[in-house]
Amino acid sequence: MPAYQLHLKDKRIVWGNAIDVESLIGTYPQDSIRTGENVALDWKLPDGIYRAKEVVIELDKLLEAILVQLGEPINGDPSVLLDSLQANLAISGDLSSLPLGPLALKDKAGVEITTQAARIGEQLVHWAREINSEKRALSQYGPETLGELEFRSHCYGHTLIPEAIAQVWGPAGGPRVMQLYNEYLHQFVLLRDALLPFANWEQVPFEVKEHTQFKGLRFLEPARKVFLTQLLGKELTHKAIVQYAQSVLSSGLTSVGYGFQYPLGTVLPAGLGESAGTAARYLLKWHPVQTIETKDTKDIVAISLEYEYDDYYAAPRNEAGTGIPGNKDYLHISEDHSDLPSIARLLPNTGSDRTTVRFTVERDGHASSSVESSVDLGQLFRGHRFSYRPEKNNHSKEATVKRTSTSIHQVADILSHSGLVTNTDNGVHVIPTGGNELVQWSLLGKLYPENVVLVDKGDQEELEAALVSGKGYGTQFLVL
Repeated sequence: MPAYQLHLKDKRIVWGNAIDVESLIGTYPQDSIRTGENVALDWKLPDGIYRAKEVVIELDKLLEAILVQLGEPINGDPSVLLDSLQANLAISGDLSSLPLGPLALKDKAGVEITTQAARIGEQLVHWAREINSEKRALSQYGPETLGELEFRSHCYGHTLIPEAIAQVWGPAGGPRVMQLYNEYLHQFVLLRDALLPFANWEQVPFEVKEHTQFKGLRFLEPARKVFLTQLLGKELTHKAIVQYAQSVLSSGLTSVGYGFQYPLGTVLPAGLGESAGTAARYLLKWHPVQTIETKDTKDIVAISLEYEYDDYYAAPRNEAGTGIPGNKDYLHISEDHSDLPSIARLLPNTGSDRTTVRFTVERDGHASSSVESSVDLGQLFRGHRFSYRPEKNNHSKEATVKRTSTSIHQVADILSHSGLVTNTDNGVHVIPTGGNELVQWSLLGKLYPENVVLVDKGDQEELEAALVSGKGYGTQFLVL
């Protein structure tokens, strides 16, 4: 199998074996509409591997059955019911099932999840409208079969727009139609919420197994409840996001690290393969790769990826040293970056009862002569989460401790240290990387994650903002 690769501008990140999940998706042993235990026609997601759009296709069968049962003149016009779905999936408004908009969460995790909720909800509604316009279920089953669909939906609390209430409870509606529509709404809410951790949510494959006591995605309800409690209580951590993602993907894992492998791929923080200065800090990303090798891809097992240092505070530290004395005119730093790495490899270590991964850089397929770096992948992501960006026009964060010195360090010197790198002075330590993204990520895995500021353009305005960013005291590292 070919190695899996991510491309970051002109750089590459390579690891594991690419896996093909496409053949597993969309093929199910049973139909979602079939005779239930009480002989009446029932709806449930059959066993199988799904992505979000496949679930929307199966949910459309409920909507088409509702339209058939409402009869003329509503039959064939789903606009009102879809508008009510849109109101439920919105992040604001009286009908919102997840009103993150009015909460205006300011923590980094809350901000990222809020953006996710809006984006996913909008796309799901777009798919729902698009798929319903094709009338696939009506063509497959016919009006007679769809007219017989009936089941009890055990869920309360989803409110409807007035026009939808008029239809569902109107002369042609009633409890039977309401049960179908209630389940339709609830399954969409469960689908949206299940995908919140994933930056590439449209691509994420997940397994659904039929349960006698759960319909469709309802097996996710316990984990969802815990996750939303943490989110709305403003206590959402990266660990909590990973734990929820593991539950959604049915990994069966009980231990929680910074990422994990499951039978359909590997889930890592979303920053990998992106620019460190702009990448999401808390979201995750699914990759179609087997990170921890087994003899056969059919035997891919679920494995939690652990930090080298569970508690970074207790990790061994080394002094960065004095470097080259400098000043604030960092733009005129002259350093040869021609020998910096162009390839990074992720190298798993499964030699103990914990699985860790190293982020190792190379130049043109060979170890770089100027930079030989291997850092813990988990610490790299932790360093990214804790890093700062220059905050312009924010005078409330003026440094409370005057910086005593400015020094410039070569990348190779910083990365050559063991453990994590820090300094006990109150100086500014500048590390020019020549814009090499792989080196910037490596430094985030090497620097003690406190007062590390990622600088992009390096112009005077940004540098001045960088100096008052961070905690406002202690040693400051500027990754330039």
